[in-house]
Amino acid sequence: MLVSNKHSKLSKAIRFALVCGTLSSASFAANTFAAETEAEEDEESQKIVITGSRIKRSNLMTASPVTTVGSEDFTIRGITKVEDLLNELPQVFPGQVSGTANGAVGTATVDLRFLGAQRTLTLIDGRRLPTGSPKVDGAGADINQIPAALIERVELLTGGSSATYGSDAIAGVINFIMKRDFEGVSVDYQYSFYQHDNDNSMIQNLVTTSGFETADGSVSDGDTHDFSILIGANSANGKGNVTAYATIRDIEAITQDSRDYSSCALDLDANNNLECAGSSTIPNTRVTDFAGGFDFQVAGTDFVPFNSLYNYGPLNHFQRPDQRRTAGVFAHYEISDDAEMYAEFNFMDDKSNAQIAPSGAFFVTNTIPCSNPFLSAQQFQQLCGQFGLTAADVQTAYVGRRNVEGGPRNHDLRHTSYRGLVGVKGDINESWSYDAFTSYSTVVMSEVYNNDLSTTKIIRALNATTDANGNIVCQSVIDGSDPNCVPWNVFETGAVTDAMVNYLVLPLFATGETESKQTVAFLSGDLTDAGVVMPGASDGASIVVGLEYREDTLDYNPDQGFISGDGAGQGGPTSVVSGKLDVNEVFSEFSLPIVEDSDFANYITVDLGYRYSDYSTGKTTDTYKVALDWEVNDSLKFRASFQSATRHANIRELFEPIGIGLFNMDEDPCAGATPTYTAEQCARTGVTADRYGTIADSPAGQYNGLEGGNPDLEPEESETTSFGVVFQPMEGLDVALDYFKIDVQDAIDTIPAEFILEKCAIDNLPEFCAMINRGPAQTLWVGQDNIIQNNLNIGFLETEGIDFDVSYEFEMGENGKLNFNLLGTHLLAFDKKPTPVSDVIECAGFWDRNACENPRPEWRWNLVTTWVTPWDMSITGTLRYFGEVDELNNGPTDLDAETYLDVGATWDVMDSTTLRFGIKNLLDEEPPIIPNAPSGVGNGNAFPGSYDILGRYIFAGVTYRL
Repeated sequence: MLVSNKHSKLSKAIRFALVCGTLSSASFAANTFAAETEAEEDEESQKIVITGSRIKRSNLMTASPVTTVGSEDFTIRGITKVEDLLNELPQVFPGQVSGTANGAVGTATVDLRFLGAQRTLTLIDGRRLPTGSPKVDGAGADINQIPAALIERVELLTGGSSATYGSDAIAGVINFIMKRDFEGVSVDYQYSFYQHDNDNSMIQNLVTTSGFETADGSVSDGDTHDFSILIGANSANGKGNVTAYATIRDIEAITQDSRDYSSCALDLDANNNLECAGSSTIPNTRVTDFAGGFDFQVAGTDFVPFNSLYNYGPLNHFQRPDQRRTAGVFAHYEISDDAEMYAEFNFMDDKSNAQIAPSGAFFVTNTIPCSNPFLSAQQFQQLCGQFGLTAADVQTAYVGRRNVEGGPRNHDLRHTSYRGLVGVKGDINESWSYDAFTSYSTVVMSEVYNNDLSTTKIIRALNATTDANGNIVCQSVIDGSDPNCVPWNVFETGAVTDAMVNYLVLPLFATGETESKQTVAFLSGDLTDAGVVMPGASDGASIVVGLEYREDTLDYNPDQGFISGDGAGQGGPTSVVSGKLDVNEVFSEFSLPIVEDSDFANYITVDLGYRYSDYSTGKTTDTYKVALDWEVNDSLKFRASFQSATRHANIRELFEPIGIGLFNMDEDPCAGATPTYTAEQCARTGVTADRYGTIADSPAGQYNGLEGGNPDLEPEESETTSFGVVFQPMEGLDVALDYFKIDVQDAIDTIPAEFILEKCAIDNLPEFCAMINRGPAQTLWVGQDNIIQNNLNIGFLETEGIDFDVSYEFEMGENGKLNFNLLGTHLLAFDKKPTPVSDVIECAGFWDRNACENPRPEWRWNLVTTWVTPWDMSITGTLRYFGEVDELNNGPTDLDAETYLDVGATWDVMDSTTLRFGIKNLLDEEPPIIPNAPSGVGNGNAFPGSYDILGRYIFAGVTYRL
């Protein structure tokens, strides 16, 4: 039943919020008849503050749809990684997740509405969580900082909320409400692991026929141990509380060789059939001129035609190992009748490791002396003699050689964060109150990249000769430029020694730090006594006015190996980044009841909001909101809102120096024996007539981009429109339908490489041709060949859809009750326009490797059924549906819809002890196969975060309370 606005008692509001938050102990709570929760509580005023506003209200109603996830959802689903539960919500898509290996930052981020983690604002109790990492792609908040055991609930608000919270809230807000005012001791432990039956015979046949090892039949791995303790006590006089916590979480690694569908790097053959593919940087050395003159690999001491690829998949992490420690304290104390001091401190130390295939010589040399003493007579003839070259000559040739002797690359990532806050709030009089706080947050990062090779040393070690005594040495030893050089014999099978590898290995180091400072002060007023009351209402207007200051700094300091780009597996130089950004803001909110207790409405309320921001970059922004909330009666409610939002460019987007990075693309249309583009078209991109039809394409689908920041970036702007209806057609049945549309203008992004190539080759536009840099090999992936892709304000993003939420409660007398909750989203559109002159790219219902990337289904929903038994046990079953997705532009890989079944139960075996156990993905469904999955968002021929990639997740836990 709807909660009436008139004369709502705080106790009634709290009881309603708890019912919505728990939703029968185990379901995804809805955005049904309210914001579903109180974020703060003031017993004297009997009013609360809800997510999306700082106005204190006498009810839980809001004009913007808010979805709430209660702590029971984490418990009954065995969640220890917060991102895992949020990514299952229909509104949320994966950012950085534990299944990311190549390109991992070591954080966990959340992406609302697929508009990017940088456009999702993350809060703790209504206050900002700082940037998660100083590394690239680390712009979103790291929710590793938030232990699941400490979460009271999570509130997700769709759409722009900049008028309330400031920059970044373009897609919406995720607000973590933490447990406070706790009394006693609570200890919790959970053990979980994954189990999968490898029975995909089609993939196993591919792996076997390719000569690779298949995965074991049944595997159990990825063990996770999660421990937490929560301690709280009230002061003797009842005026204060201190709540403290500590957690320990250890996650074991899973590698891709443990699953049959990820045990080889899959791609499509000429007939669009799956095949085990891989990288052309192979253990048995590839030697080629990339011009069609020769292409060899080593067999013994001979050159034979190149015909193999390296399977880089098995060693890659499918789940990164992780060790996390957190601790913190929340405290408040009434120092007088009109003032309450509050403070909080949070600490996190997280260590993760991202493992990928061994490094190597990735074709960084372009010449081989014909006098190289490691060349056999047959190799000399094949490489030099047949072309009329003598031992005194040098052959143009590129060498690709995988360093399997040195083992996989390991990227150790550590983030240590500290967050402190202190504030005071209280009443000025019966109508006015105040709140002011200041906070400081810092994230300290260190990274060590192990087992990469030095490009400089590779070039020296391959330039072998003989000294006066006939010993094989490096030319750099003879000329004195590198006396420690050890020649690398890549021209004979099994000839590489430990000494050779040890010389080549280049450990890489980097440190970084972010700091975030925030000071907020505001007044809240009830204008009823001042006479600001509409004729049809009994309650007067409410107002908030305030000031805010934020300051963010970032420093990222790689070592000389990173800076120079000497790491062979890094794709290019890694730049030092340092910058500061601060903003002064003034904001206000105004809520006006128009009608109360009339024949046509229980109430009608209009909400307004405004914020002015002045940035240190000289940019200024204005944001605002207008919202209408109309409760017709206890069974019918309408709501609508229009909100503007902004996102100022972050420090990396502004100040990161230009350098080489990697991007994904299906193919270079000017590469291969039969290029997609004509010779004339490819000539515009830098391909010479003699090389047309002979250029090698990247086997891994990765290409070089010249990337970097842009200090002239303008703030992004967005508009969010939403309207919905909430109704109760019968007792126990609640239905909510909400339409949303978010338009983002001047989006900060890079121009897609495929679009640049098309506009150059086909449309012959010189400004796009100038962005393509083909080197001596005329590829887009060897050496410094690249496409320019620095940050720009380009085009727009637009998404619209309908959220639906249906809840039903069915009483069964002595047998307890059943609760049903259906929560879902129908995505009507997701459109991107990379530049003002480009066509609109429609991504709803599609995926690809560049423009759309992660799959964006048109339908996605969760159906939760809970039986609350009369025996202190709740049993829950969940169906998770992820709709079908086609490959963009009629690509060959369409993804079927996936439905997962989860089961779980909690049992209060006594007042002090609760047991829980369950299985997610009970039927062990495999993820859809993604050949040549894009790195970063893809891994192991799948999309981590979007799909269950590891099989069944089995957990058991216990909570003990004192």
